[in-house]
Amino acid sequence: MKRVAAIDCGTNSIRLLVADVDPATGELKDLDRRMQIVRLGQGVDRTGRLAPEALERTFAACREYAAVIKGLGAERLRFVATSASRDADNRADFVRGVVDILGVEPEVITGDQEAEFSFNGATKELAGRDDVEPPYLVVDIGGGSTEFVLGSASVRAARSVDVGCVRMTERHLLRDGEISDPPSPGDITAMKTDIAAALDRAEETVPLREATTLVGLAGSVTTVAAIALGLDHYDSEAIHHARIPLAKVREITGDLLTSTHAERAASPVMHPGRVDVIAAGALVLLSIMERVGAEEVVVSEHDILDGIAWSVA
Repeated sequence: MKRVAAIDCGTNSIRLLVADVDPATGELKDLDRRMQIVRLGQGVDRTGRLAPEALERTFAACREYAAVIKGLGAERLRFVATSASRDADNRADFVRGVVDILGVEPEVITGDQEAEFSFNGATKELAGRDDVEPPYLVVDIGGGSTEFVLGSASVRAARSVDVGCVRMTERHLLRDGEISDPPSPGDITAMKTDIAAALDRAEETVPLREATTLVGLAGSVTTVAAIALGLDHYDSEAIHHARIPLAKVREITGDLLTSTHAERAASPVMHPGRVDVIAAGALVLLSIMERVGAEEVVVSEHDILDGIAWSVA
């Protein structure tokens, strides 16, 4: 077993996994898995730059993670940065800060690389199960982008498109610094149009409708699943590999799109940093399910972090 650390820094959140991994068997044992919402991508879609306050929030999380990694004695660390840092003109400031704190340079990976890590992380446990059939379509709904990966034992086709819960919220629901509460019918129509165009682009590369099993990753999906399961607190074990029907996703999305900030925040499974972006994230998930023709989504708590950890080992 090798003790490794993986960090996934996205548009909305930064996550850490420290694990013991057996590269021969693919066995992975969590030692520490944590997440902070830092909104690194705050305003990037509009300005093309990482905001100073967003960088400082991210660096504060990196300092916390550095202490955890040192305390657990991880042998190697891989830091992967995704959508927001790909888009930013001042990404050199981000890279320099991460190197100073963690001693490794963040790898600003392509959307295709991101998709491969997500696929490997999400599907290793599904191989050989009787109740889940390949080919799998893995969808990783992030803050700034969504990855679509189709494959069975390995990746067959992948595409990343610039549609995510933060990007849709900032593009369509932000007015003079305030989030529409709740969104207007016009706002919802504009988001649907944007998402549909992104799905058209994804289908140019990935035959979405050929999948037998839809696997959903990341916070928007897991939060919708937690609501669907009626949990009184966020429970990763209950959520992992839960199967949420299309009708339930449609019902929850409708509720989120017509609720106020206070009503969304009152949910016992809602992370405070997700309150303003969950409605857009749920709409992305629903739109994907309707396009694919999926009657349910299999929810995975194992995703790009696990794929990064396996790649390190």
